[in-house]
Amino acid sequence: MSRFEDIIALGLRLGVSLSILFILIGLLLLYAYTPSGIDFSNFTTRSISVMGILYGLPRFDGMSFILLGIVVLIATPVFRVLLSVFHFAEEKDWLYVAITLIVLIDLLIALLVIPHLVAG
Repeated sequence: MSRFEDIIALGLRLGVSLSILFILIGLLLLYAYTPSGIDFSNFTTRSISVMGILYGLPRFDGMSFILLGIVVLIATPVFRVLLSVFHFAEEKDWLYVAITLIVLIDLLIALLVIPHLVAG
């Protein structure tokens, strides 16, 4: 395996592992602080706020940990595409740099712009 493939594999494993860890910690915190049971009927990812997550983490808010796990899981393939841009640029493969940048822009629009248009 090439050095790039090793970095990609490590990044993907790390992203998925961190995501699982955060989600499990969040579930444990939810169950620890809600002994009567958790009401998932009002659970939504519609308004995930980075500031809300960062505010909830030091307070050991289980939902903040779960949402952080979801954000990390979503960011993992985006990180892979971003690394690919640098890899192709290093190889001076400008066609693949352009194609990968288009994919990256599409991903970022889908993640950051479209949800605000739909929710609005």
